[in-house]
Amino acid sequence: MTVDIHTLEERYVDSCRKHGATPNTEILSALFKAKVNRNNHEPCSMVIFLDRVKDIDFHPLLDLLMEIDASEIEAVDIWNESSCMLNGEYALSLMRAINQKLRMVDLQDFSLGKDFLRDLSQRGLTCQALNLRSSHFRKLNLIGKFMQIHTLNLDFSTSLTSFREDCFACMPNLRCLSMCATRVSNLWTTIAALSKLPSLVELRFQNCLCRYDTGPCPVSSAGKANDITYSVHPQKSSLIEAPSLDGWILGNQNSSAHQAFRELFLRNNIIMNPEFQNTTEDSSDDSEVDFSTHQQEFGLVELLSNAVDLQSEVPFYTSWNQSEEVSLKDAFTSQSIPPLQDIMLKYVSHHPSPICFEKHYREYMIASLPHLNVLDNLLIKEIDKDFASAIFAQYFEYLPYRRNRKENVVDILQMREIKAIHNHIQTPKKKPSCSPGRSQYFYSRSLGAAKVGSSPWPLLHPLSILGNDSGGERSFRPRQFEYHPSNSSLMVFGTLDGDVVVVNHESEKIVSYIPSPGATNSVLGLCWLKKYPSKLIAGSDNGSLKLYDIQHIPSAFADAYYSAGSATFDEFDQLTSVHVNSTDELFLASGYSKNVALYDINSGRRLQIFTDMHQEHINVVKFANHSPSLFVTSSFDQDVKMWDLRQKPIQPCYTASSSRGNVMACFSPDDHYLLVSAVDNEVKQLLAVDGRLHLNFEIASTGSSQNYTRSYYMNGRDYIISGSCDEQVVRICCTQTGRRLRDVSLEGKGSGTSMFVQSLRGDPFRDFNMSVLAAYMRPSSKSEIVKVNLLASSDHAKEYTCNRQSHPSNSMGG
Repeated sequence: MTVDIHTLEERYVDSCRKHGATPNTEILSALFKAKVNRNNHEPCSMVIFLDRVKDIDFHPLLDLLMEIDASEIEAVDIWNESSCMLNGEYALSLMRAINQKLRMVDLQDFSLGKDFLRDLSQRGLTCQALNLRSSHFRKLNLIGKFMQIHTLNLDFSTSLTSFREDCFACMPNLRCLSMCATRVSNLWTTIAALSKLPSLVELRFQNCLCRYDTGPCPVSSAGKANDITYSVHPQKSSLIEAPSLDGWILGNQNSSAHQAFRELFLRNNIIMNPEFQNTTEDSSDDSEVDFSTHQQEFGLVELLSNAVDLQSEVPFYTSWNQSEEVSLKDAFTSQSIPPLQDIMLKYVSHHPSPICFEKHYREYMIASLPHLNVLDNLLIKEIDKDFASAIFAQYFEYLPYRRNRKENVVDILQMREIKAIHNHIQTPKKKPSCSPGRSQYFYSRSLGAAKVGSSPWPLLHPLSILGNDSGGERSFRPRQFEYHPSNSSLMVFGTLDGDVVVVNHESEKIVSYIPSPGATNSVLGLCWLKKYPSKLIAGSDNGSLKLYDIQHIPSAFADAYYSAGSATFDEFDQLTSVHVNSTDELFLASGYSKNVALYDINSGRRLQIFTDMHQEHINVVKFANHSPSLFVTSSFDQDVKMWDLRQKPIQPCYTASSSRGNVMACFSPDDHYLLVSAVDNEVKQLLAVDGRLHLNFEIASTGSSQNYTRSYYMNGRDYIISGSCDEQVVRICCTQTGRRLRDVSLEGKGSGTSMFVQSLRGDPFRDFNMSVLAAYMRPSSKSEIVKVNLLASSDHAKEYTCNRQSHPSNSMGG
């Protein structure tokens, strides 16, 4: 039997008397308004403001709400407009008591705390629309059941950087999602999360200046809106009553309802509440929610103002340029692309998240989410989808090695076994041949592609290397590292304090430890010998150059400098790089000078100093992997030069130039290519034989002259990995097509943590594995080596913290 509103009111008053509480006038007012609506044959809904409810009101209100499902009230909306005095656990209990009639939950102030957010994320709600603007999520993990929700607003959640793997898994009816002014930046993990939303048709990471709700901008839709447009924030009537769902359609831009919505949006979003910017609750070990003190973020204004003006005009086709028009002319005529000038005049980006500035952002999103109808308030038309597909095919790899569809690992293994048995039966005495059109690496590459495709969140594991000295346990501050060339478990790293440490990076145990000789120095140059795998060269910025034999160096800490098993060479002042040739006979050193020094390893003598090889200092010098006399120098004078010791290097074999200073260069494992990295993401692949340009990877620049970029090969010469010291992302690109396979984001602890890539190396023994030297800059910070496995999922990785201070020099070494 349906309970009428008058009975509900009486029962509420009785419950207040039972619990010794005075009836809350706001609750009584809400019941009265619902009764008036019912008598006028209007939608009968009830609005509860949490900020007007105290803990003492909880039990009577809970009793009331538990009867809502059986009452005349059709819907209940929960609002929170200012600092809430109600306990967060109580607030969630009230929402869940409403059950199926919970319609709108609008939480503008997050004094409810991190436990409230965690419980909300894990258990879910039955509401239809959820407004969590300015929330403190860092890694979104909405894994609870949100089965009824169709609209979710996370605008101005300025701590939000990424998504957990299972986020959005229980939102089958979510149609509209808004994430303007967040810190989300990674295209790949974002798409992997959003692809779990089968009903998603409207998405925003920025909004058009003419729209304050979701739905298409009138410019993009030529005045025609979608059949249904949900607002992420409903209008409020003069009675402060939430409207029915039909009232969410804001078709008339001149209506008083739209004006009320506009004013409410401006008040709550554009003019940020100062209380959001400086909370008193400390950040905890929980990585998903961050209540640490914000440094006057103002909705990412400071973060993005260095890149673009937030009020600047951003075109619909953000990445269209003249060169792409030529490459895509067969797919699209010039008439099919709207004039860039016209679009820029019509669409003005407002409150963009960093992801919006990724190259080909819009095309990538449209191609990856085929059911999407509206993106950033712009209607998606058929020509937009065709254009996005063409852009995606030209600039992105869906899967490694040009695989076009995801395959099951078990199926690939079965095919390999069947093929092996077939070859053995047909030609038992002959070496089995590969199928026509399939290389000998076909199955291994297919397995790699399948694993990468199933792990959009790669496993990131920071090496935990600790030792004990006379002062107790100590940690290290790595500044440079190198994999061992023949032992897959070994790695050496040098520290900012001058230590050289050889570790088993699989067991995370120290194999050999060479402490700093005492003078202040940082180890910037490391290189293993190939024919003598126990030996390595280490160079420091104070000019020190030594050869160590780890067979004669203990793993334990020593109070004094351990001199056995080492040899000393003449110093090279302000050293930044060392490298040994392929025969282990010679090595080169370069640094903050225009000169390069050549040393003989066997005799320990410096053979020669080649002077004035460049106009500015030579940051990195590298020998070829297979030609003992060929080497390359990269300089901040913007030139890369190839030299041959057999010609007594006075003149280079050739010179190749970049538009900015060169940070480093390295040979591909087979010496066929030369990979050159210049300041601010200018990465090119040259033919090593003559320096001709083979491929420009066209990584977007940041505009910073201090954004030192380093790039290396991975999977032999199949892919490159590239990272820069002003960015917390490693980009992976195919060396044959230049197409981007994936970006790997390195995330620090808490919103106040910034991180950058100081160096990186591809694992020479494991495909799709690398290590990254990451430095964290904040009042308390450190640097560490992070192992990245693209074949495994990150959900098995443990969160880690950063608590030591370092001040590395970002431009030195490779």
